[in-house]
Amino acid sequence: MEPTLALKPGRDKSVRRLHPWIFSGAVGEVRGNPLSGDTVRVVTATGEALGRAAYSPASQLRARMWTNDADTVVDELFVADRVIAAARRRHDLAAITDAARLVFSEADGVPGVIADRYGDSIVVQLGSAGADRWRDVVADALISLPGVRCVYERSDVDAREREGLAQRVGLLRGDEADPETIISERGHRFSVGFTEGQKTGFYLDQRNTRAAVGEVARGRTVLNAFSYTGAFSVIAAANGATSVTSLDSSGPALAGAVRNAELNLVDVGEQIEGDAFTELRKLRDRARSFDLIMLDPPKLANTAAQVARASRAYKDLNLLAAKLLAPGGTLMTFSCSGGMSAELFQKVVAGAALDAKRNLRIIARLDQPGDHPVPLSFPEAAYLKGLILRAED
Repeated sequence: MEPTLALKPGRDKSVRRLHPWIFSGAVGEVRGNPLSGDTVRVVTATGEALGRAAYSPASQLRARMWTNDADTVVDELFVADRVIAAARRRHDLAAITDAARLVFSEADGVPGVIADRYGDSIVVQLGSAGADRWRDVVADALISLPGVRCVYERSDVDAREREGLAQRVGLLRGDEADPETIISERGHRFSVGFTEGQKTGFYLDQRNTRAAVGEVARGRTVLNAFSYTGAFSVIAAANGATSVTSLDSSGPALAGAVRNAELNLVDVGEQIEGDAFTELRKLRDRARSFDLIMLDPPKLANTAAQVARASRAYKDLNLLAAKLLAPGGTLMTFSCSGGMSAELFQKVVAGAALDAKRNLRIIARLDQPGDHPVPLSFPEAAYLKGLILRAED
């Protein structure tokens, strides 16, 4: 008997609308004793077939849909084809960069699989039980792509714990990973050490913002908070900023910014190592001001339960940034917290501006680029929210 997940009465609507997630509360019965990562047949309470999903008994997110076609078989060829098709959809990015997200999990029909390309290397994260089950198939598909010599695993994300999985890091296929990989984006060069550091080594999702920084940096004094390895700082300097200040809690990240400045023949400017909340207050107390501020904190809310606490932190950060913004200055502020909606983020920033007694207007919005697609049936894929604000006072 094929392992089967039967939904409770009336809990099939989201699956019919092609949403890929099935939470534990929607499950009526599990038949056939499937193991973690197994493919299960999904049916309604009356037995109507809805498709097939990856099963995860340890997670509240109990199953992730592989397909809504009840006749499709999920096997090695199916998974490999999904991975390769996703990578091919990014071919148009080659004109501007050799670094891109090739596979974006559920948004590309490969639940739990993230794959980022940096030159001739690919870094993969397997964040779900179903993805983990097909590790070798995913790795073989990625190493088969043209020009790829290395597939490295960075499955060291918190999501694995929620799936009952241990963290895994190391070479999956091909040659040993280089300690430094140099990537190119719109003529700029950046050093990526993808065996450690944030995400898979670089913030690919901020490609649109990097372009926007280059358009407005000329003649401005710039503050890059949560600067990581300084990509915003380098682009600002390369495009005529009069001064650049980078702030990050990580010394190695700031050293990476120096390296990236060297690669682009610019001066990285002032560097401040410390907690952003503390250091922004110090800058405020010294009456510093900046014409252009980038505020891109790490994820502060993984779930809806964490949103209230995260909202307070986002408000504090944006209030401080608003006070540091020069008259007529520009603030680029972001949230990458999936649990926070764009509407709530805007409301939080509005409250910060009000408390700071600053008149800020939204002049543009920024979000994730096309290699981080958002299916209409899966709005949760839209995690990055950005506002470009101008001070009118």
